[in-house]
Amino acid sequence: MKVITGRVVSGKIEFEADLRDGTPVAILAADETSRQLSAEEEDELLESLEQIRSGNYVDGRALLQDLRGSGPRF
Repeated sequence: MKVITGRVVSGKIEFEADLRDGTPVAILAADETSRQLSAEEEDELLESLEQIRSGNYVDGRALLQDLRGSGPRF
């Protein structure tokens, strides 16, 4: 995974990166209430994203069903 920053120019996101056409990307937009992550928080976020990519997560719907008592028990 790469962390890439860019800017919105005329309603389009512009950034420079060595990515192939069709590469999926996720965009997190900063706003006035946003804050910078600490190095530890950024590491935790990147680790969590890697766990998700490897399939190590609980689907949100399954979690809600489990919390309601109508889904599978983990």
